Amino acid sequence: MRGANSYLGSIGTTIFTVMSALATEHRSINLGQGFPDTDGPADIVQAACDALRDGRNQYPPMPGVADLREAVAGANRRFYGLDIDGARDVTVTSGATEAITASLMAVVDPGDEVVLIEPLYDTYVPVVRMLGAVPRIVRLSPPHWDLPFDELADAFGANTKAILFNSPMNPCGKVFTADELGFVADLVTRHDTYAICDEVYEHLTFDGARHIPLMTLPGMRQRTMRIGSAGKTFSLTGWKVGYVTASAALTPLVQKAHQNLTFTTAPNLQRAVALGLAKDDAYFVSLSRDLQARRDQLAQGLASIGFSVLPTHGTYFLTADFAPLGFVGDDLAFCRHITEQAGVTAIPVSAFYEQPGAPRHYARFAFCKRQEVLQEAIDRLKRHFAAR
Repeated sequence: MRGANSYLGSIGTTIFTVMSALATEHRSINLGQGFPDTDGPADIVQAACDALRDGRNQYPPMPGVADLREAVAGANRRFYGLDIDGARDVTVTSGATEAITASLMAVVDPGDEVVLIEPLYDTYVPVVRMLGAVPRIVRLSPPHWDLPFDELADAFGANTKAILFNSPMNPCGKVFTADELGFVADLVTRHDTYAICDEVYEHLTFDGARHIPLMTLPGMRQRTMRIGSAGKTFSLTGWKVGYVTASAALTPLVQKAHQNLTFTTAPNLQRAVALGLAKDDAYFVSLSRDLQARRDQLAQGLASIGFSVLPTHGTYFLTADFAPLGFVGDDLAFCRHITEQAGVTAIPVSAFYEQPGAPRHYARFAFCKRQEVLQEAIDRLKRHFAAR
């Protein structure tokens, strides 16, 4: 038979699939993949159940049900002061990954360049390449993950069409500062490009850090596609409900891409998410406060074992340097070792790099788990490394 798609054929199984399978095999506590181990708010789940029984289970409108698009517009106004028209500026997608793909499709032609910042979410580069575009990658370095202004400026050129920008940033837990965001916005406007902003962790920030959408900066309203996720905001990752906020000029293009990807998203889930976005401020405050406590629990536990734990100001994840433990081997070997021998699973941080020369002594741990689960993971690691 003739060969199939050569690029897809060259992509291996994701590290999340590999490590999750290994965790299952060894009955390991899986702190690798980023999903909570409890359901989100009961009222949102009940709203989805009720919506299944109200006779509206056929195709919803392709851009999303009106209730959710208006709720997304309202959340933009409430949290960020953005003047958004739900009917003209919002598209509901089947998860944020589809939203990223649809947003790229809306503006990128084959041969265009897209600026990416690594370490990065593992779907970014494949989607850019499948669209025939060229990734231009800029690297952040641990432990502080500061944005290298000169390198970022050098990545923008005559062929740059967009930057795909993630803040709060997975995997390193970075929340970009106002100065860094201003620098990015200046590059986008000077080079007449677009910004696709993956902001799924927008409400998961700690230590007083405040998420600032790039869309709120001068000159960025018309150039930005802002992506949110009900999965992360309401701890319902399996629902796969995402949303794109963009200008009235870009939204029809996002929607044309969406209609050729998934076309629509489950209507009962959309209506339940609309209820969630209208929850009072206390919910959003408690979400970040509770996650910060779990971050602190895991960070303190890992530090007591001998890890060097890097700062994390947002997301579900923290990065830990295992070099002080004296382990001989790279990050993949380390993550396999603790899965098989200690019963705790993490993700090697090098998996989030595209270019050669990635650091090989860091592991990413997810802390979006119950406190008793985190404590058991700490205890297992402590017993294992004490025995070594």
